[in-house]
Amino acid sequence: MQPFHPIIPAARKAIQETGRLTIVALGSSTTAGSGASAEDRSYPFVLQSELRRRLPGVEVRVINKGIGGQSAYDMLLRMDSDVIDEKPSVVIWQTVVNDAIRDIGEEKLAKILRKGIAKARAAGIDMILMDLPWLAREGRYPHFDEYRAVLAKTAEQQGVSLFPRYAMMKGWSRSKQFTEEELVGMNGLHLVDAGYRCLASRIADGIVSAVGEIKIQTMGRMGRVD
Repeated sequence: MQPFHPIIPAARKAIQETGRLTIVALGSSTTAGSGASAEDRSYPFVLQSELRRRLPGVEVRVINKGIGGQSAYDMLLRMDSDVIDEKPSVVIWQTVVNDAIRDIGEEKLAKILRKGIAKARAAGIDMILMDLPWLAREGRYPHFDEYRAVLAKTAEQQGVSLFPRYAMMKGWSRSKQFTEEELVGMNGLHLVDAGYRCLASRIADGIVSAVGEIKIQTMGRMGRVD
């Protein structure tokens, strides 16, 4: 399985200087929690719980700004109000699925992604892009792989971390860790509780590995190390 080592210097700095970590989860149905049995089973909620548990003494907030059905452009339009105005250290941008389904044009998508990344960077916010999901029947979307490639190439060119969701979910399928219905639900598209929990846990692994050392230093200065 691909490792996830995000580069999030703003998050490290925020923890070091303020003892706080604020993350905005920007996205469509995966972020909103479609398929979850309750709001507190969505990946942003579980991520917040995991980070609070793993980063004791750090004030962690994960703000869910997921709206089902939205395109990358829809999210770009609310980047100021829903992301920058919240003053987070990190934004996790889950997008492109609806653009691939609608086939909006690869260059158009790349331009939208670059603009979103530039907005976050100008505001001093670390960005993590989320790879597209692995779908058991992704062949019904003929341009899926091309749009995944645009996302990966843009992340690489812009120096932005990419969470390897596709590889992670494909690994789940091959390992038989979940049945197909447990992985993406009965509609074949959306995660269910177990999948969201594992997704959040893997993101937390990467974030904690990136900020854990600085967290220990911070707690030492504050006199809170056991």
